[in-house]
Amino acid sequence: MDFSGKRAIVTGGTRGIGKSICVKLCEYGCEVFATGTSIDTNPRSQGERINYLQLDLLEDHSIKQFISNIERMGSIDILINNAGINIIEPIDTLTMENWMKIIKVNLTGPMVLMKSISKIMKDNNGGRILNISSIWGIIGKEKRNSYAATKTGIIGLSRTVALDLSPYNIRVNALCPGFTITELTHSTLSREEIDNLASEVPLRRFANVEEIANVAIFLCSEMNTYITGQTIIVDGGFTIK
Repeated sequence: MDFSGKRAIVTGGTRGIGKSICVKLCEYGCEVFATGTSIDTNPRSQGERINYLQLDLLEDHSIKQFISNIERMGSIDILINNAGINIIEPIDTLTMENWMKIIKVNLTGPMVLMKSISKIMKDNNGGRILNISSIWGIIGKEKRNSYAATKTGIIGLSRTVALDLSPYNIRVNALCPGFTITELTHSTLSREEIDNLASEVPLRRFANVEEIANVAIFLCSEMNTYITGQTIIVDGGFTIK
C-alpha cells in the first residue's frame, strides 16, 4: 500500500470510521483532508498529514465554499463520502423536517461532492470514490425510515456514477459497515445491549473501526484495479442469516 503523492478528502473524518480511514491513509503516505461541521477544530489535531476543512452539508453556503476551496487545490485522487446523520423515529411520527435533513446530508451532499470532484479527477486521468452506506441500506430495521432510504439510495447512486465515470479511470464503490464499535456506539448503547446485538452476528462480535477502514483503504488503493459499481458489506455475516 503506497499512497505517496495522493490527496484524499474524507467527509466526517474527525471521529469513528472516518477518523480511522484518515489515520490509515496518512500511515500510507497520503495527504488527507478531513471534514467536520465545527469551525474551531485544530487543522492538525488528527495527525501530521491530516488537514481539517469545515463542511456542513446542511448549509448551502458551506458546501459552495468547500467546493471552491477544493477546486483551487488542483488535484484530488480520492473522495470518501463518510459523513452522515441518523434520526430514529417510526413512520407515523416522522417529520418532513427530519426527512429532508437526513436526505440532504446522507444523499444530496455526496451527490454534489461527486459531481464537482469527479471533474477534477477526470482532468487528472483517474481517481477513487467510496460512498459509506450501511447494512440498513441492504436489510430493514424499524424506525430507520429516512436513514435506510438514504443508505439504499447511495448504493444505487454509486452504481450509476460508476457507469458514468468508468471511461475516465475512476472507480466508484459503496461500503456497508455492520455493527461497529465507535464513540457513538458507546454513548448510545449499554454493555448489555452491545453484547446482545453481538450475539446475533455470526462472528459473535462488533467490528472495530480499523477493520472497516482496512476495506476502505483497499478499495481506494491502486491494488483495486477492477472493482467498480459494487456494494461491499463488512458485517461479520449479519446480513447473510
